[in-house]
Formats: sequence, C-alpha cells, structure tokens
Amino acid sequence: MNFLRNAWFIARKEVQYTICQREMILWLLIMPTVFIYFIGTITGGVSQSVVEPRDPLALQRPADAGFLGDELEQRLRENGFEVKYPEPVAGISNFTRQLVLPEKMTAKIVAGEGVKVRFARIGEGLDEEYDRLRVGRSVYTVLADVLACSSMGYPLDSNSFQKLREQPRALALEIKPAGRRQEIPTGYEQAAPGTMILFSLIILITTGTVSTVLERKRGLLKRLASSPLAKSEILLGKWLGRLSLALIQVGISYVASAWLFQVKWGPHWPMVWVVLFLWCGFCASIGLVLGQVIQTEGQAVGIGVLSSNVLAALGGCWWPIEITPAFMQLLAKALPTGWAMDALHQLVSFGAPASTVLPHCLALIAASLVMGGLGARWFKYQ
Repeated sequence: MNFLRNAWFIARKEVQYTICQREMILWLLIMPTVFIYFIGTITGGVSQSVVEPRDPLALQRPADAGFLGDELEQRLRENGFEVKYPEPVAGISNFTRQLVLPEKMTAKIVAGEGVKVRFARIGEGLDEEYDRLRVGRSVYTVLADVLACSSMGYPLDSNSFQKLREQPRALALEIKPAGRRQEIPTGYEQAAPGTMILFSLIILITTGTVSTVLERKRGLLKRLASSPLAKSEILLGKWLGRLSLALIQVGISYVASAWLFQVKWGPHWPMVWVVLFLWCGFCASIGLVLGQVIQTEGQAVGIGVLSSNVLAALGGCWWPIEITPAFMQLLAKALPTGWAMDALHQLVSFGAPASTVLPHCLALIAASLVMGGLGARWFKYQ
C-alpha cells in the first residue's frame, strides 16, 4: 500500500508543478481546441457525400420535334445533364455541350425516315468522351423504345411509350449492399481524435523529457535517490504523472470537441476511453525512455516536435489515412499512432463493435510494456 501511496505522491507533485507553468495552460487547453477547429474546418469537405452538380447541355429543339423530343429530354436528364434552352437560338454557342434536334423529328421517324441528331462538345479528353457516351446512350435508349413499340404492334405515341415503361422487365438487375458502407471521416470527426493523439504525444515527449533532463541537471533525481523511496516507486510515480497530464489534455479535447464542434463519439465511448487511456500510457512510457537517452533541453524539444509530427502524419492524425496510397496505409499499421487512429476510426466513424479494436489495445499494451521496461532499465539518477 505504501508503494502505491509513494508513487502517487510523486505523480501528484509532478502534475501540480507542470500545470502551474503558463505555457502548459496554452498547450493543454487552448492549442488543442484551436487545432481541432482549424484542421476540422479545412478538411470538412475532403470526402463528404455531396450531390454532384448536373452538367448543363444546351438543347436546340424545334417546336415540331414532337413527343420523341420529350422522351429524349427525359433520357438526357436521367444521364446527368441539365437541359437548357438558350434564347435566342444563337446563344447555344456559349455552351460547352450543344445538342441540336432536327425539324419534325417525331413525324419523320413515324414515317420511317432517318433523322440525325447533332451533338457538339467544346474541348477534348476524357470528359468529352464521357459526354458523347451519355448523349449516345440517351439517343439509343429512345431508339430502342421505338423499335420495341414497333415489334409489339404499338402505335408510336406517348401512350405507347408509357405502356412500354410499365411492362415487366425480362431481365432485372438486383443491387444489394456488400456490407456496411464506410465513409472516410473528415472535418471535426477526423480532426478531434487526430489532435488528441498528436498533442498527447508532443506534450509527453517534449515536456516529459525536458523535465527529466532538468531534474537530472539540477540534482533533483540525486535527492530522490537519497530519500527512502525505492527506484520502482520513483519510476511508477514519474509514469503516473505523465499519464495524468496526457489524460487531462485528452479529456479537455474530448469535452471541447463534443461541446463546441458537436463530434459524436458514438455508443462505444467507454471503449474509446480505453483506447485513449492505453495510448496515453504508451506516450508516458516513451517519455520515460527519451528522458534517459537525451542529454539537453534543445535535443528534447527538437527530437520531440519532429518525431511527434512525423509519427502523426504517417499514422493518420493530420489527414485520414484512408485517402493515402496502399503502402502508406500499410505503414500506418506498423506505427502506434496508426493503431490508435484506426481504433478510434473503427469505433467512432465506422460503427464497429468494441471487440474490433482489441488487437489495437493489445498492441498498445505490448508497446507500453516494452518502452516502460527500457525506461526502467536505462533509468539513472545523474
């Protein structure tokens, strides 16, 4: 019991000392909220589902085009065009896509005469080919309906086309979802967990390492060595102090994201906190290790900021890792930041059950034990 009490005493004093520094208020409270707003606002439209705008198409249709002109217009709209009627007719040249129907189109087709529909497209490339494909599909669909009416003995009029549409299809395409649709998280849904992972890592690598370097330089660790505290109590106290700092930062970001930015953490929020707790524990272990191998404050800040941002970028904190190439997604699976971000995405964005992230949790536990063991092995008082 004294073991835990002594360790908690060290942790509490370390948190109190760190919190009293003004710059820590900035990094714990203000900067994470600012980053969530900034990154969430910028990435809000990366991959959100939006209604694609229809492509305008100028249609020059004579007054005597007949009901087949109506049918063709309907098919054009079904293929993603917004049909426009330029006035005067000379205004058709101002449009990128231009379609001209012949005079008396319906009458000529009923009489068995051939007609030509003229399509013009300004520009070349894949877009031009795609537009021609859609226009051709619209025209040939109307032609197929004409042939179907003739083969069934229907007169060529609008009522016959309506009857044809009501006929049961001999061949039908049945579409079923292959699984739960996964929309890539964007906006605040991506920024909130990414910022929490990034800032907890930065704070513990920089602040935690700098504090250890200063304590060693000023002889504070030597004083602890002369106290009745055991080495294991000191190490656990240091680890708990860093863990508490990370949990404070994560908790503030969690509340701010839910309150200010309406981030929905989903029904599995207890498991979300399990993942965050394990991540903070890993960051605390990393801080212990770096505190033993880094010699100066400048090294601690430089290495801490650089390594934190690189790990954050490669792990999917800055942007959704799902939009990156396959090799980048594979690399993220080998990084602790990638484990934490993927676990949070699975729980918050993809609606996966809590059991899905158990491998992520086990990986974070294993990494924390390895880093903590190295920190304890390399720990020195001076």
